[in-house]
Amino acid sequence: MSDTTVDVLIIGAGPSGCVSAAYLHKQGIKVKVIEKSKFPRFVIGESLLPRCMDHFEEVGLLDCLKAQNFEVKAGARFLRDDIVCNFDFSQKHTEGWNWTWQVPRADFDNTLAQEIQSWGVDIQFQHEVVDVHIKEDGTSTTIIKDETGKEYTVNAKFIVDSSGYGRVLPRLLDLDKPSSIPEHSSIFTHVKDLKRPEGREGTLITFDVLDKDTWFWVIPFSNGITSIGFVGKNELIDTYEGSNTERMKAMLKLSKYYHDRFEGLDFEFEPVCIRNYSKAVKKFYGKGFVLTGNSAEFLDPVFSSGVTFATESALQSAKLISKELKGEVVNWEVDYADYIKYGVNVFATYVKEWYTGNLQTLFFHRPENQDVKRQICAVLAGYVWDQTNPFVKKHNRIVATLAHLINMEKEKSE
Repeated sequence: MSDTTVDVLIIGAGPSGCVSAAYLHKQGIKVKVIEKSKFPRFVIGESLLPRCMDHFEEVGLLDCLKAQNFEVKAGARFLRDDIVCNFDFSQKHTEGWNWTWQVPRADFDNTLAQEIQSWGVDIQFQHEVVDVHIKEDGTSTTIIKDETGKEYTVNAKFIVDSSGYGRVLPRLLDLDKPSSIPEHSSIFTHVKDLKRPEGREGTLITFDVLDKDTWFWVIPFSNGITSIGFVGKNELIDTYEGSNTERMKAMLKLSKYYHDRFEGLDFEFEPVCIRNYSKAVKKFYGKGFVLTGNSAEFLDPVFSSGVTFATESALQSAKLISKELKGEVVNWEVDYADYIKYGVNVFATYVKEWYTGNLQTLFFHRPENQDVKRQICAVLAGYVWDQTNPFVKKHNRIVATLAHLINMEKEKSE
Protein backbone atom coordinates (compact mmCIF):
# COMPACT_ATOMS: atom_id res chain seq x y z
CA MET A 1 0.00 0.00 0.00
CA SER A 2 1.27 3.46 -0.89
CA ASP A 3 1.77 6.34 1.52
CA THR A 4 -1.31 8.49 1.99
CA THR A 5 -2.56 11.70 3.58
CA VAL A 6 -5.87 12.07 5.43
CA ASP A 7 -7.53 14.53 7.78
CA VAL A 8 -7.98 12.02 10.60
CA LEU A 9 -6.35 8.65 11.24
CA ILE A 10 -8.41 6.38 13.50
CA ILE A 11 -6.72 3.44 15.19
CA GLY A 12 -9.20 0.63 15.82
CA ALA A 13 -12.48 -0.38 14.15
CA GLY A 14 -14.48 -1.30 17.25
CA PRO A 15 -17.55 0.68 18.42
CA SER A 16 -15.42 3.68 19.40
CA GLY A 17 -13.55 3.85 16.10
CA CYS A 18 -16.70 3.29 14.06
CA VAL A 19 -18.68 5.99 15.86
CA SER A 20 -15.81 8.47 15.37
CA ALA A 21 -15.43 7.53 11.73
CA ALA A 22 -19.18 7.69 11.10
CA TYR A 23 -19.51 11.19 12.52
CA LEU A 24 -16.41 12.60 10.83
CA HIS A 25 -17.28 11.03 7.48
CA LYS A 26 -20.71 12.65 7.55
CA GLN A 27 -19.01 15.98 8.21
CA GLY A 28 -17.08 15.58 4.97
CA ILE A 29 -13.79 14.90 6.73
CA LYS A 30 -11.42 12.38 5.13
CA VAL A 31 -10.72 9.55 7.55
CA LYS A 32 -8.76 6.32 7.45
CA VAL A 33 -9.28 3.50 9.95
CA ILE A 34 -6.47 1.07 10.80
CA GLU A 35 -7.48 -2.19 12.48
CA LYS A 36 -4.95 -4.78 13.65
CA SER A 37 -7.39 -7.71 13.62
CA LYS A 38 -9.32 -9.48 10.91
CA PHE A 39 -13.07 -9.09 11.41
CA PRO A 40 -15.15 -10.72 12.73
CA ARG A 41 -13.04 -11.21 15.82
CA PHE A 42 -13.78 -12.04 19.44
CA VAL A 43 -13.61 -9.32 22.05
CA ILE A 44 -15.08 -9.03 25.53
CA GLY A 45 -17.54 -6.30 26.60
CA GLU A 46 -20.81 -7.88 25.51
CA SER A 47 -23.27 -6.07 27.77
CA LEU A 48 -24.24 -2.59 26.59
CA LEU A 49 -25.95 0.33 28.38
CA PRO A 50 -28.90 2.38 27.09
CA ARG A 51 -26.80 5.55 26.90
CA CYS A 52 -24.80 4.23 23.95
CA MET A 53 -28.01 3.92 21.90
CA ASP A 54 -28.04 7.73 21.72
CA HIS A 55 -24.62 7.63 20.08
CA PHE A 56 -25.45 4.98 17.48
CA GLU A 57 -28.64 6.83 16.61
CA GLU A 58 -26.92 10.22 16.24
CA VAL A 59 -24.30 8.95 13.79
CA GLY A 60 -26.69 6.82 11.74
CA LEU A 61 -25.63 3.36 12.92
CA LEU A 62 -28.76 2.31 14.77
CA ASP A 63 -30.74 0.77 11.91
CA CYS A 64 -27.99 -1.63 10.83
CA LEU A 65 -27.74 -2.86 14.43
CA LYS A 66 -31.50 -3.28 14.83
CA ALA A 67 -31.52 -5.47 11.74
CA GLN A 68 -29.29 -8.04 13.49
CA ASN A 69 -31.93 -8.94 16.11
CA PHE A 70 -29.53 -8.95 19.03
CA GLU A 71 -30.89 -9.93 22.44
CA VAL A 72 -32.73 -6.99 24.00
CA LYS A 73 -31.44 -5.90 27.40
CA ALA A 74 -34.17 -4.07 29.31
CA GLY A 75 -32.40 -4.11 32.65
CA ALA A 76 -30.08 -6.21 34.80
CA ARG A 77 -30.45 -8.64 37.67
CA PHE A 78 -28.18 -8.95 40.70
CA LEU A 79 -28.40 -12.03 42.93
CA ARG A 80 -26.96 -12.53 46.40
CA ASP A 81 -27.93 -15.59 48.41
CA ASP A 82 -31.76 -15.58 48.28
CA ILE A 83 -32.15 -11.86 47.54
CA VAL A 84 -32.88 -10.65 44.00
CA CYS A 85 -32.31 -7.05 42.92
CA ASN A 86 -33.86 -6.28 39.53
CA PHE A 87 -33.18 -3.04 37.70
CA ASP A 88 -35.65 -2.07 34.98
CA PHE A 89 -34.28 0.62 32.65
CA SER A 90 -37.80 1.96 32.11
CA GLN A 91 -37.90 2.81 35.83
CA LYS A 92 -35.01 5.26 36.04
CA HIS A 93 -34.52 8.85 37.12
CA THR A 94 -33.11 10.19 33.84
CA GLU A 95 -35.02 10.40 30.56
CA GLY A 96 -33.46 8.33 27.82
CA TRP A 97 -33.39 4.91 26.23
CA ASN A 98 -35.13 2.17 28.21
CA TRP A 99 -33.32 -0.70 26.53
CA THR A 100 -30.18 -1.73 24.73
CA TRP A 101 -28.61 -5.06 23.70
CA GLN A 102 -26.44 -7.88 24.97
CA VAL A 103 -24.33 -8.90 22.01
CA PRO A 104 -21.65 -11.25 20.69
CA ARG A 105 -19.13 -8.55 19.97
CA ALA A 106 -17.66 -10.33 16.95
CA ASP A 107 -20.99 -9.90 15.13
CA PHE A 108 -21.79 -6.49 16.64
CA ASP A 109 -18.47 -4.87 15.77
CA ASN A 110 -18.43 -6.43 12.31
CA THR A 111 -21.88 -5.00 11.61
CA LEU A 112 -20.67 -1.50 12.48
CA ALA A 113 -17.50 -1.82 10.41
CA GLN A 114 -19.32 -3.19 7.36
CA GLU A 115 -21.88 -0.39 7.56
CA ILE A 116 -19.37 2.46 7.53
CA GLN A 117 -17.40 0.68 4.80
CA SER A 118 -20.58 0.68 2.71
CA TRP A 119 -20.63 4.47 3.13
CA GLY A 120 -17.14 4.71 1.66
CA VAL A 121 -15.06 4.88 4.84
CA ASP A 122 -11.57 3.44 4.28
CA ILE A 123 -10.87 0.62 6.78
CA GLN A 124 -7.71 -1.46 6.51
CA PHE A 125 -7.90 -4.72 8.44
CA GLN A 126 -4.85 -6.67 9.63
CA HIS A 127 -2.78 -3.49 9.50
CA GLU A 128 -0.76 -2.57 12.58
CA VAL A 129 0.56 0.77 13.81
CA VAL A 130 4.32 0.42 14.30
CA ASP A 131 5.31 3.96 15.26
CA VAL A 132 3.93 7.47 15.45
CA HIS A 133 5.72 10.80 15.02
CA ILE A 134 3.69 13.84 16.11
CA LYS A 135 5.07 17.25 15.19
CA GLU A 136 4.74 20.42 17.29
CA ASP A 137 1.83 21.64 15.17
CA GLY A 138 -0.05 18.38 15.83
CA THR A 139 0.29 16.90 12.36
CA SER A 140 1.62 13.37 12.38
CA THR A 141 3.27 10.65 10.40
CA THR A 142 2.28 7.11 11.37
CA ILE A 143 4.19 4.06 10.25
CA ILE A 144 1.90 1.10 9.53
CA LYS A 145 2.64 -2.51 8.68
CA ASP A 146 0.19 -4.33 6.41
CA GLU A 147 -0.76 -8.02 6.47
CA THR A 148 2.27 -8.93 4.32
CA GLY A 149 4.71 -7.12 6.62
CA LYS A 150 5.25 -4.22 4.24
CA GLU A 151 5.40 -0.77 5.85
CA TYR A 152 3.80 2.45 4.64
CA THR A 153 3.02 5.83 6.19
CA VAL A 154 -0.14 7.83 6.81
CA ASN A 155 0.10 11.58 7.28
CA ALA A 156 -2.76 13.07 9.28
CA LYS A 157 -3.89 16.30 10.91
CA PHE A 158 -5.28 14.36 13.84
CA ILE A 159 -5.10 10.84 15.34
CA VAL A 160 -7.93 9.17 17.25
CA ASP A 161 -6.73 6.19 19.27
CA SER A 162 -9.70 3.83 19.58
CA SER A 163 -7.50 0.74 19.83
CA GLY A 164 -9.09 -0.48 23.08
CA TYR A 165 -6.99 -3.08 24.88
CA GLY A 166 -4.29 -2.52 22.25
CA ARG A 167 -3.67 0.91 23.83
CA VAL A 168 -1.48 1.97 20.93
CA LEU A 169 -0.74 5.61 21.78
CA PRO A 170 -0.51 5.04 25.56
CA ARG A 171 2.26 2.52 24.80
CA LEU A 172 4.06 4.51 22.13
CA LEU A 173 3.80 7.88 23.91
CA ASP A 174 4.28 6.60 27.48
CA LEU A 175 0.84 7.71 28.68
CA ASP A 176 -0.09 4.76 30.91
CA LYS A 177 -0.45 5.17 34.68
CA PRO A 178 -1.64 2.81 37.44
CA SER A 179 -5.40 2.47 37.88
CA SER A 180 -7.03 3.36 41.19
CA ILE A 181 -9.44 0.42 40.83
CA PRO A 182 -8.55 -2.62 43.00
CA GLU A 183 -6.60 -5.42 41.34
CA HIS A 184 -8.90 -8.11 40.04
CA SER A 185 -8.82 -10.84 37.42
CA SER A 186 -11.52 -12.22 35.18
CA ILE A 187 -11.91 -15.59 33.50
CA PHE A 188 -14.58 -16.13 30.85
CA THR A 189 -15.80 -18.15 27.89
CA HIS A 190 -18.90 -18.89 25.80
CA VAL A 191 -21.20 -21.94 25.96
CA LYS A 192 -24.01 -23.33 23.84
CA ASP A 193 -26.76 -22.73 26.37
CA LEU A 194 -28.50 -26.09 25.86
CA LYS A 195 -30.30 -25.94 29.22
CA ARG A 196 -31.47 -22.35 28.81
CA PRO A 197 -34.91 -21.91 30.44
CA GLU A 198 -37.83 -20.77 28.32
CA GLY A 199 -39.08 -17.21 28.59
CA ARG A 200 -37.60 -14.21 30.35
CA GLU A 201 -35.43 -16.25 32.74
CA GLY A 202 -33.40 -17.57 29.86
CA THR A 203 -32.63 -14.15 28.43
CA LEU A 204 -31.82 -12.18 31.59
CA ILE A 205 -28.37 -10.73 32.03
CA THR A 206 -27.45 -11.61 35.59
CA PHE A 207 -24.68 -10.89 38.07
CA ASP A 208 -24.51 -13.64 40.70
CA VAL A 209 -22.74 -12.09 43.69
CA LEU A 210 -20.76 -14.82 45.45
CA ASP A 211 -19.06 -12.60 48.02
CA LYS A 212 -18.01 -8.95 48.34
CA ASP A 213 -15.14 -9.37 45.86
CA THR A 214 -16.37 -12.16 43.61
CA TRP A 215 -19.19 -12.31 41.07
CA PHE A 216 -20.29 -14.41 38.13
CA TRP A 217 -21.79 -12.98 34.95
CA VAL A 218 -24.32 -14.62 32.65
CA ILE A 219 -25.04 -12.84 29.35
CA PRO A 220 -27.40 -14.76 27.00
CA PHE A 221 -27.30 -13.93 23.28
CA SER A 222 -30.13 -14.34 20.79
CA ASN A 223 -28.12 -16.97 18.85
CA GLY A 224 -28.29 -19.55 21.68
CA ILE A 225 -24.79 -18.82 22.94
CA THR A 226 -24.25 -17.43 26.44
CA SER A 227 -21.22 -15.58 27.77
CA ILE A 228 -20.19 -16.66 31.28
CA GLY A 229 -17.36 -15.37 33.41
CA PHE A 230 -16.04 -14.82 36.91
CA VAL A 231 -14.46 -11.72 38.38
CA GLY A 232 -12.51 -11.93 41.62
CA LYS A 233 -9.36 -10.91 43.38
CA ASN A 234 -6.17 -12.22 41.80
CA GLU A 235 -5.49 -14.55 44.71
CA LEU A 236 -8.90 -16.20 44.32
CA ILE A 237 -8.36 -16.99 40.65
CA ASP A 238 -4.88 -18.28 41.49
CA THR A 239 -6.23 -20.80 44.01
CA TYR A 240 -7.60 -22.86 41.13
CA GLU A 241 -4.94 -24.96 39.42
CA GLY A 242 -4.67 -26.51 36.00
CA SER A 243 -5.71 -25.21 32.60
CA ASN A 244 -8.18 -22.36 32.25
CA THR A 245 -10.81 -24.93 31.29
CA GLU A 246 -10.18 -26.84 34.51
CA ARG A 247 -10.25 -23.60 36.51
CA MET A 248 -13.53 -22.52 34.95
CA LYS A 249 -15.22 -25.86 35.56
CA ALA A 250 -14.14 -25.82 39.18
CA MET A 251 -15.30 -22.24 39.68
CA LEU A 252 -18.74 -22.96 38.22
CA LYS A 253 -19.44 -24.89 41.41
CA LEU A 254 -19.35 -21.55 43.27
CA SER A 255 -22.63 -20.46 41.69
CA LYS A 256 -25.49 -22.33 43.34
CA TYR A 257 -28.01 -20.61 41.10
CA TYR A 258 -26.34 -21.41 37.77
CA HIS A 259 -24.24 -24.51 38.40
CA ASP A 260 -26.85 -26.99 37.13
CA ARG A 261 -27.57 -24.94 34.00
CA PHE A 262 -23.95 -24.89 32.85
CA GLU A 263 -22.57 -28.13 34.36
CA GLY A 264 -21.27 -30.51 31.73
CA LEU A 265 -21.56 -28.10 28.81
CA ASP A 266 -18.59 -27.76 26.50
CA PHE A 267 -16.89 -24.41 26.25
CA GLU A 268 -16.87 -22.75 22.84
CA PHE A 269 -13.24 -21.76 23.39
CA GLU A 270 -10.56 -22.19 26.03
CA PRO A 271 -11.51 -19.73 28.80
CA VAL A 272 -9.55 -16.49 28.70
CA CYS A 273 -8.04 -15.02 31.87
CA ILE A 274 -7.24 -11.30 32.13
CA ARG A 275 -5.35 -10.03 35.15
CA ASN A 276 -5.37 -6.48 36.54
CA TYR A 277 -7.63 -5.36 33.73
CA SER A 278 -8.40 -1.81 34.93
CA LYS A 279 -6.34 0.82 33.09
CA ALA A 280 -5.70 4.57 33.35
CA VAL A 281 -3.71 7.24 31.52
CA LYS A 282 -1.78 10.41 32.37
CA LYS A 283 -3.82 12.48 29.92
CA PHE A 284 -6.75 12.01 27.55
CA TYR A 285 -5.50 14.16 24.68
CA GLY A 286 -2.52 16.07 23.32
CA LYS A 287 -1.68 18.27 20.40
CA GLY A 288 -2.95 16.36 17.38
CA PHE A 289 -4.28 13.27 19.16
CA VAL A 290 -7.03 12.03 21.45
CA LEU A 291 -7.62 8.78 23.34
CA THR A 292 -11.11 7.27 23.35
CA GLY A 293 -12.71 4.27 25.02
CA ASN A 294 -10.50 1.65 26.61
CA SER A 295 -7.41 3.36 25.17
CA ALA A 296 -8.00 6.03 27.82
CA GLU A 297 -9.61 4.39 30.85
CA PHE A 298 -11.02 0.94 31.52
CA LEU A 299 -12.95 0.31 34.71
CA ASP A 300 -14.07 -2.92 36.31
CA PRO A 301 -16.74 -4.65 34.15
CA VAL A 302 -19.31 -5.08 36.95
CA PHE A 303 -21.52 -2.31 35.52
CA SER A 304 -20.76 -2.84 31.83
CA SER A 305 -19.54 0.71 31.23
CA GLY A 306 -16.88 -0.12 28.60
CA VAL A 307 -18.77 0.31 25.31
CA THR A 308 -20.70 3.32 26.59
CA PHE A 309 -17.54 5.20 27.52
CA ALA A 310 -16.05 4.12 24.19
CA THR A 311 -18.90 5.59 22.16
CA GLU A 312 -19.41 8.65 24.40
CA SER A 313 -15.75 9.63 24.12
CA ALA A 314 -15.70 8.79 20.41
CA LEU A 315 -18.62 11.03 19.57
CA GLN A 316 -17.49 13.87 21.84
CA SER A 317 -13.95 13.87 20.43
CA ALA A 318 -15.19 13.62 16.83
CA LYS A 319 -17.34 16.73 17.32
CA LEU A 320 -14.37 18.66 18.71
CA ILE A 321 -12.05 17.47 15.93
CA SER A 322 -14.59 18.59 13.33
CA LYS A 323 -14.78 22.04 14.92
CA GLU A 324 -11.00 22.35 15.10
CA LEU A 325 -10.48 21.29 11.49
CA LYS A 326 -13.02 23.93 10.49
CA GLY A 327 -10.96 26.60 12.23
CA GLU A 328 -12.99 26.94 15.42
CA VAL A 329 -11.28 27.30 18.80
CA VAL A 330 -11.68 24.16 20.94
CA ASN A 331 -11.05 23.86 24.66
CA TRP A 332 -9.99 20.22 24.86
CA GLU A 333 -9.41 20.32 28.61
CA VAL A 334 -12.92 21.48 29.47
CA ASP A 335 -14.97 20.00 26.63
CA TYR A 336 -13.23 16.65 26.43
CA ALA A 337 -10.94 15.74 29.33
CA ASP A 338 -13.07 17.26 32.11
CA TYR A 339 -16.29 16.02 30.52
CA ILE A 340 -15.16 12.40 30.07
CA LYS A 341 -13.40 12.32 33.44
CA TYR A 342 -16.60 13.39 35.15
CA GLY A 343 -18.47 10.36 33.83
CA VAL A 344 -15.51 8.07 34.50
CA ASN A 345 -15.28 9.32 38.08
CA VAL A 346 -18.98 8.72 38.70
CA PHE A 347 -18.72 5.13 37.48
CA ALA A 348 -15.41 4.63 39.28
CA THR A 349 -17.13 5.59 42.54
CA TYR A 350 -19.74 2.90 41.97
CA VAL A 351 -17.10 0.31 41.16
CA LYS A 352 -15.10 1.17 44.28
CA GLU A 353 -18.20 1.25 46.48
CA TRP A 354 -19.23 -2.12 45.04
CA TYR A 355 -16.05 -3.66 46.37
CA THR A 356 -16.23 -1.84 49.73
CA GLY A 357 -19.62 -3.51 50.06
CA ASN A 358 -21.47 -0.19 50.44
CA LEU A 359 -23.24 -0.37 47.09
CA GLN A 360 -24.11 -4.01 47.66
CA THR A 361 -25.73 -2.93 50.92
CA LEU A 362 -28.01 -0.57 48.96
CA PHE A 363 -28.80 -3.18 46.30
CA PHE A 364 -29.80 -5.92 48.70
CA HIS A 365 -31.37 -3.93 51.54
CA ARG A 366 -35.03 -4.74 52.10
CA PRO A 367 -37.49 -3.13 51.82
CA GLU A 368 -36.26 -1.32 48.72
CA ASN A 369 -36.37 2.48 48.52
CA GLN A 370 -37.88 3.03 45.07
CA ASP A 371 -36.62 6.61 44.71
CA VAL A 372 -33.07 5.51 45.48
CA LYS A 373 -33.45 2.59 43.11
CA ARG A 374 -34.62 4.81 40.22
CA GLN A 375 -31.66 7.12 40.73
CA ILE A 376 -29.16 4.26 40.85
CA CYS A 377 -30.84 2.70 37.81
CA ALA A 378 -30.12 5.85 35.78
CA VAL A 379 -26.44 5.50 36.64
CA LEU A 380 -26.48 1.83 35.65
CA ALA A 381 -28.10 2.84 32.35
CA GLY A 382 -25.07 5.03 31.64
CA TYR A 383 -26.59 8.47 32.25
CA VAL A 384 -23.69 9.56 34.44
CA TRP A 385 -23.61 13.18 33.30
CA ASP A 386 -27.12 14.04 34.56
CA GLN A 387 -26.51 16.23 37.58
CA THR A 388 -30.23 16.39 38.42
CA ASN A 389 -29.62 12.89 39.78
CA PRO A 390 -28.30 12.99 43.37
CA PHE A 391 -26.50 9.70 42.73
CA VAL A 392 -24.52 11.48 40.00
CA LYS A 393 -24.04 14.90 41.56
CA LYS A 394 -23.16 13.55 45.03
CA HIS A 395 -21.66 10.27 43.85
CA ASN A 396 -18.51 10.57 45.96
CA ARG A 397 -20.39 10.50 49.25
CA ILE A 398 -24.05 9.50 48.86
CA VAL A 399 -23.49 5.74 48.50
CA ALA A 400 -21.27 5.50 51.57
CA THR A 401 -23.60 7.74 53.61
CA LEU A 402 -26.74 5.73 52.85
CA ALA A 403 -24.96 2.42 53.42
CA HIS A 404 -23.76 3.70 56.81
CA LEU A 405 -27.33 4.65 57.79
CA ILE A 406 -28.66 1.25 56.74
CA ASN A 407 -25.97 -0.54 58.74
CA MET A 408 -26.71 1.62 61.79
CA GLU A 409 -30.40 0.70 61.56
CA LYS A 410 -29.50 -2.99 61.37
CA GLU A 411 -27.32 -2.70 64.47
CA LYS A 412 -30.12 -1.01 66.41
CA SER A 413 -32.64 -3.69 65.45
CA GLU A 414 -30.36 -6.56 66.45
